[in-house]
Amino acid sequence: MEIGILSTSGGKQLATLTVDPNSTLKELKTQIHRLKSHLYPDRQEFRQEPRGKGLDESKTVAALGLKDKSKLYLKDLGPQIAWKTVFLTEYAGPLFVYAWIYTRPWLFYGEDAASQPMSQVSYIAAICWVFHYSKRILETLFVHRFSHATMPVRNLFRNCAYYWVFAAYVAYHVNHPLYTAPCQIQSYIALGFWTVCELGNFSIHWLLRNLRPPGSKERRIPRPTKDPLTLLFNLVSCPNYTYEVGGWVAFTAMTQCIPAGLFAFAGFYQMVIWAIGKHRSYKKDFKDYPRGRKAIIPFVL
Repeated sequence: MEIGILSTSGGKQLATLTVDPNSTLKELKTQIHRLKSHLYPDRQEFRQEPRGKGLDESKTVAALGLKDKSKLYLKDLGPQIAWKTVFLTEYAGPLFVYAWIYTRPWLFYGEDAASQPMSQVSYIAAICWVFHYSKRILETLFVHRFSHATMPVRNLFRNCAYYWVFAAYVAYHVNHPLYTAPCQIQSYIALGFWTVCELGNFSIHWLLRNLRPPGSKERRIPRPTKDPLTLLFNLVSCPNYTYEVGGWVAFTAMTQCIPAGLFAFAGFYQMVIWAIGKHRSYKKDFKDYPRGRKAIIPFVL
């Protein structure tokens, strides 16, 4: 049977493929790549309507109800970059930028800055910041299993700008010679809470890694393990985001720094959007999904 492939932009005919009813969309992408070398599979997205939802590449032609002379629309997603590369670039930047400002104060505050005493909170904040992004880099290399291999390369610059600029903004204030730290009790309590959130975030990432077999896109309902830090799954769908936000709230309290608070709020806003999307997806895909769970904030949201 023949399937016509049209562009989502203007409906231009891109190709006519000879396929088997049991052929998957992934196999169709491979055929298109042979015909048009710049359209590698990760750059392609099939739709049944020009403005419709992207189709799962594991679906077969027959499962989609396509017949001889049917049409599919193809969206060119543009040049792609591997998610692992994206994460490594996003996280290496803040680590380097913060450490650069911390270790070379004379470059940013004048020659006398190096001889001025630095508060203990500034030391602790630097350790926490470097630990957090080192952890993220190591998780990217050894823990995370990505459901999507790539993302549009144009998004890399936006994502990096967010992390890198905020890193400079926070580091400039926390390491400034005129920075005034909060009392030690506040900082130590916040440090303890930050530590729990970092461990909790890692515990959730490890659980999610073991939930998905290597090389697959299989989805299962995440449930707590014997690790007590995973019990948050009883209350929310995305406890990794809950712990992440909690960690940055703790960092803000520890440093009592407005730029850190702005960074925490911006991250919270974005993670709420992601969490709500994942929460809805879980409820749609699993009829037995726990009803008591919220998206990111227990009992609230």
